[in-house]
Amino acid sequence: MAARGHEVTVLTGQPNYPSGRFFPGYGWTRPHIENYQGTRVVRVPLVPRGSAGAIRLALNYISFAFFGAVGVWLRLQGKFDAVFVFEVSPVTVGIPAIAAGRRFKAPVLFWVLDLWPESLTAAGAVKSPMVLRTVDRLVKWIYRNCARVLVQSRAFVPEIARHGVPDANILYFPSWGESLFQPFQQADATLLPPLPAGFTVLFAGNLGEAQDLPAVLRAAELLRDRADIHWLLVGDGRMAAWAKAEVQRRGLSQVHFLGRHPLESMPHFYAAADALLLPLKREHIFALTIPGKLQSYLACARPVLAMLDGEGAHIVEEAGAGLACPAGDADGLAAQVLRMAATPETERRAMGLNGRKYYEVHFDRTRLFDQLETWLEDAIQESKHSK
Repeated sequence: MAARGHEVTVLTGQPNYPSGRFFPGYGWTRPHIENYQGTRVVRVPLVPRGSAGAIRLALNYISFAFFGAVGVWLRLQGKFDAVFVFEVSPVTVGIPAIAAGRRFKAPVLFWVLDLWPESLTAAGAVKSPMVLRTVDRLVKWIYRNCARVLVQSRAFVPEIARHGVPDANILYFPSWGESLFQPFQQADATLLPPLPAGFTVLFAGNLGEAQDLPAVLRAAELLRDRADIHWLLVGDGRMAAWAKAEVQRRGLSQVHFLGRHPLESMPHFYAAADALLLPLKREHIFALTIPGKLQSYLACARPVLAMLDGEGAHIVEEAGAGLACPAGDADGLAAQVLRMAATPETERRAMGLNGRKYYEVHFDRTRLFDQLETWLEDAIQESKHSK
């Protein structure tokens, strides 16, 4: 937005994710104000997430909501025309935003990338009906105090509407792939570790609970007699140690852990693979979500093997960008891998190009920001006329 000529101030906390500890040089008392590529960044204190535990995480969420709201009054100076909220999690980031909207008499546009309280139940973090009802009421209050609610998936619309948000104020604004994700005719081998010969299925990203690695490994086990099919896992996460132990225990020599690599090398990993794997657990919230990884896969024009439900699978099939099976269906994934491996390379290349074309129509960054600017201006003018 700054590159488009807008004056942007970011209100955020002290960086502590994903380690749960303050980054070197940051802490409770410093720094308060930074400059990032011409954008003013105002930081407020918060309780770092810590390494584990629901109480510490809750304190992290609550402390930013409190200190962020205080920071709106004590640390933000000048005039602001609009407030834009990036809500990956938690939804409580909306509290300081609404405080800013009221102080500066500016409309709030709230971009929902993570539905609450649905995310709490999907993760198993909260089971108390009383707590979930309280969070649900908070979500309703936040949404109703926003001029617009933007959603990263069309499937989010009914979930937002049930909180009383008018349909006209719910806008579809999906994520995009960063500009580095581009098609390459050939991978730069100097950026990659040695890769096995044969048909390669690659997953790159967080190796966590949501990726349903048990089902992925079960599919690999079903294809253990196909020595020419290899599974490449790039990245790290909470389930990585478990997955490595399981691979060793089961003797799955065709599953390869390639470790963490710089983001800049990901398009070359994609280009070197025959198909890109996109798995998600069977959860209602995941079926509603468009996984952010899907955009980067499509942008790189590689065929996709999806093991997921709902919106993500619908996009893969609608785009003609690959093959899909239901979430958790290891047998289905194994069958689709065999089908993809038997597909002529020219047809696989066509799948990848279909995905790229779909990306350019639906997920192009420039088009999306053109639309966002229009929505911001509309909300600003509407706010002025209502005063």
